[in-house]
Amino acid sequence: MGKELVNRRQWLQNGLLAMGGIALAPTSVWGEVVKQAQQNNQRFLFQNSYFDEFTPPEFPDLNTVKARLVWNENPYGPSKKAMDAFQSAVFKGNHYSWMQLNDLIGKIAKKEGVQRDQLMMGPGSSDLLEKTSLVLFQEGGNIVSADPSYMSMVSVAKAVGGQWKSIPLTPDYQHDLDAMGAAIDKDTKLVYITNPNNPTATITDTKKLKEFCSKISEKVPVFIDEAYLEFTEGGMENSMVSLVAEGKNVIVSRTFSKIHGMAGLRIGYIAGSTSLLEKIKKITRGGMGITGPSIAAASASMDDKVFLSSCKQKLVAARNYTAEFLKDLGIVCMPSQTNFIIFPIPMEGDAFLEEIYKRKIVVRAFKFWDKNWCRVSIGTMDEMKVFTSAISEILV
Repeated sequence: MGKELVNRRQWLQNGLLAMGGIALAPTSVWGEVVKQAQQNNQRFLFQNSYFDEFTPPEFPDLNTVKARLVWNENPYGPSKKAMDAFQSAVFKGNHYSWMQLNDLIGKIAKKEGVQRDQLMMGPGSSDLLEKTSLVLFQEGGNIVSADPSYMSMVSVAKAVGGQWKSIPLTPDYQHDLDAMGAAIDKDTKLVYITNPNNPTATITDTKKLKEFCSKISEKVPVFIDEAYLEFTEGGMENSMVSLVAEGKNVIVSRTFSKIHGMAGLRIGYIAGSTSLLEKIKKITRGGMGITGPSIAAASASMDDKVFLSSCKQKLVAARNYTAEFLKDLGIVCMPSQTNFIIFPIPMEGDAFLEEIYKRKIVVRAFKFWDKNWCRVSIGTMDEMKVFTSAISEILV
């Protein structure tokens, strides 16, 4: 038991914070991690073999910033219908919400075209990514994913004894499906694809991806993280969830944190094979981490299609404005299909963060492919104009 406790503590410390899970941490935790990195004179907040994040200056009180463009949050959410539902549910906070969760699962199953037992709820999709990784890599093995990519699942896999096989994106920033397929060996436990990808904001061709998932899932499970899918041009038409309905060994994750604007309310889900979900459920009950008010808000938000469409329209407009502004400066960003963009910066990332933080704007900066990059979340049009004004001062 002592060894198990030590291993669990080590995973929490190393796997979550040191390896990049800080992207998911509450503001206060993030601020402490930044402070510790500064005290230790760490140039990078976290590092791996290919993908590093620069340590920002002292993290500000977010109530004082002019543009909060750091965690890919939806500046317009939650919807009023979701807020009203949340507030009403608070008065029943003395009761467990199993019946309400059960109703939400049924609603999601109908929307996704899967069976109820092919769904698992959790407090955000990242929580479910990590739990899946924890279950699959307890006895080693390797995970195949893109370079760069969202590191939450990979970080936990490495923390509990797994190995990471990183495959560079193609020159047009898509997943290199041929190379990923070739990297699979007898020790591969999972292929992980973030589509659209984070931090690049790019999408992989739907037809090719579906063919890949269908074929590869005959060998090993394929996990598709679709946190940003609703922002894409084709929207849900780009989803791989139909493969789950067909019985393929494919897992699809979705979250209410992005287009629904509910990042702070913590709710998401995965759709996958019942056999794999049962393995995960043996060690955790995903629904235990979700509050009744969050369940009510999620259900109401699913029905508020006008709000969701409006959010997408406004965020895409602000994204296009920002990309065009950068293009006029001679800076070409990666082609975004999300609510953030990433672009190369002609200066060191830490120096860039110093300058932009001075202007009360919070973004993130990375180093990969021997370049420095800024990743900026898309806020309101006014926020993006504050950002572009700062860019004009810093980079011109």
